[in-house]
Amino acid sequence: MKKLFLLAAVSFFTIVSFAQSEKYIASMKANIAAIDTSFKNPANLLDLANKFERIATAEKTQWLAFYYAALCQVNYTYMEQDKSKIDAIADKATELIDKADALQPNNSEISCLKSMIASAHMMVNPMQRFMEYGQEAQTFIDAAMQQDPTNPRPEYLKGQGLKFTPEQFGGGCATAKPILQSSLDKYNKFKSASDIHPNWGKQRVEMLIGECK
Repeated sequence: MKKLFLLAAVSFFTIVSFAQSEKYIASMKANIAAIDTSFKNPANLLDLANKFERIATAEKTQWLAFYYAALCQVNYTYMEQDKSKIDAIADKATELIDKADALQPNNSEISCLKSMIASAHMMVNPMQRFMEYGQEAQTFIDAAMQQDPTNPRPEYLKGQGLKFTPEQFGGGCATAKPILQSSLDKYNKFKSASDIHPNWGKQRVEMLIGECK
């Protein structure tokens, strides 16, 4: 009888766990699919960030929910016209990505996002902040490359940054294009770990390379 009770209990918790997992994956897929269209109405990115954060709060062991919440936050900073608001939004992104980092340390995708957050802080006042945040952004890109040499996103971010850096400071298309091309080559071989793991950036790289021709 005890064995039957134990078997029934194990079966019940397995079914509940599976149902929760299915719900989590379905919610993540739906919100990830909405990210691209949200760029047409940037306020939707903050709404998505809140949705991802609610998922993360419910699924406390899942780093990807925190990651996407931070991704939406930092992408919003690039479209916010009022620069006085950017630091607070970037700080929120840092809070979220630090939670992802605690669950999944030494992760290339997380390092990429930390680089993006540093760049957001820098763009508030590039002349005054370059020495601090420019170096921080590069440090995280270097870390991301070491953590996963097959990840195309670190070179995408590096190439994009160089493209928009004036030539007199070592930037421009001539410097950026080989790095962007290397990123694209990696995108063409890259396979995401699952349907909900990071898989963004290829179209942007293609566009940047096209602008450099």
